Amino acid sequence: MTGLFGKTKSPAEKLIISRKKELRKLVKKKQYDEALKIGNEILKKNPYEQDVLFIVGGIYYIQNKLKTAISHFDRSLEIAKLDAEGLLLKANAHFRLGELKKAKESCEKIKEINSKNKAANELLKKIE
Repeated sequence: MTGLFGKTKSPAEKLIISRKKELRKLVKKKQYDEALKIGNEILKKNPYEQDVLFIVGGIYYIQNKLKTAISHFDRSLEIAKLDAEGLLLKANAHFRLGELKKAKESCEKIKEINSKNKAANELLKKIE
């Protein structure tokens, strides 16, 4: 397989691409436990896979493991600071934990990215 500028992908890169596809398929099928196994396996080898951090955080959010979800969103946001979707999930997780100040901070960051973000504005109204 040839990558950008004709560079060939290593077997390790090909494996990660394959595992990410598998991860996404499992999430679509709502097979979250199996998806977590694959996601965490990818993150052990490549801890800076931003999209995998986001997906795994999302699964933990769905499973109501909010503190674990937040830690994954934080790591994801270290890489993609302007990810409004990640910030919104993080804000909602803080809100559900009763951490209103932290939820508000995340909403304010979203508003810096997009002042008209409807979900962030709605959450801010609930907080205030």
